[in-house]
Amino acid sequence: MEVIAPPRPLTVEDASQVSAARRAATRLAEHIGFDATATGNVAVVVTEIATNIIKHGGGGEIMLRTLARDDVHGLEIVGLDRGKGIKDVTRCLRDGYSTAGSPGTGLGAIRRLSASFDISSVPNHGTAVIATLWAKTAAAGPSPRVDVGIAGAAYAGEEVSGDAWAVEHIGGRTLLLIVDGLGHGIAAADAAGAAVRLFRDNVRHAPGAIVQALHDGLRHTRGAAVAVTEITPHKRLAKFAGLGNISATIVSPAGRRHLVSHAGTAGHTMRRIDEFAYPWAADAVLVKHSDGLITHWQLDRYPDLLAHSPSLVAGVLYRDFSRGRDDVTVLVAAEVRA
Repeated sequence: MEVIAPPRPLTVEDASQVSAARRAATRLAEHIGFDATATGNVAVVVTEIATNIIKHGGGGEIMLRTLARDDVHGLEIVGLDRGKGIKDVTRCLRDGYSTAGSPGTGLGAIRRLSASFDISSVPNHGTAVIATLWAKTAAAGPSPRVDVGIAGAAYAGEEVSGDAWAVEHIGGRTLLLIVDGLGHGIAAADAAGAAVRLFRDNVRHAPGAIVQALHDGLRHTRGAAVAVTEITPHKRLAKFAGLGNISATIVSPAGRRHLVSHAGTAGHTMRRIDEFAYPWAADAVLVKHSDGLITHWQLDRYPDLLAHSPSLVAGVLYRDFSRGRDDVTVLVAAEVRA
């Protein structure tokens, strides 16, 4: 599944920005092939999410992601706030229930109009909502066993992000790349884009070999921190190789395990590249991020967050632990749950 994102989330702090968010989402939906009915559903969903962010969250952000599954396009909408939270999520999910006075019919309508929906709300810490809509029903076929969610933003004032990512599902393996171009801005984005192309050209190789190819191929750029993870569920195995300060952690009920990356900058300085193997449990969650996220993030305040969709987990981590002074990318991966 290909994921494309705007450089930064949409700020929603007053009523005028609700309209702006709705227009941005509908323009994006039309651009990727949504018809009038599907675009209208996007408008309702974004309006409801944005209105709730203002009414109950005191303001927040909406992230839009375009998705592609084979030849079918979709739109992922993530709403984030740091408000008082929702006391009774079950009640709010009843179709027709809305305390915000919005033109939709509450969170129940968002769930009804969406192909997939998820929500996490913690008292005094805020609410995160995710809704995914597709232009049409995708053809039936085998689905990847690993689900991936991504959240992030460009450094304030920059038109592009120096971070990038890529995901490939091939032969029962899921390959995951995060790259952080040195610095930020256009030159960093150029390095990150080159890394993504090299990753896709070498995706049939193991993580260590891919990182070597990235190092060899980025010499003409300013360089980047890179990290490649391979998850193979049927082998209960995760492999990892990295250069630079991309952080990666496997989280499960059994605890946290930090994956080892070597110091260096792909394309410029490298002492060695090693590939490490780690056990991968069915209930494990991989969290990878650039240094725009603080390394000492904690999930203790969010009961059962890891049971939610990877996109929701990535959104919450981005919302609560971004440094605010660099590009930031958070990638979360977990096995698809029945």
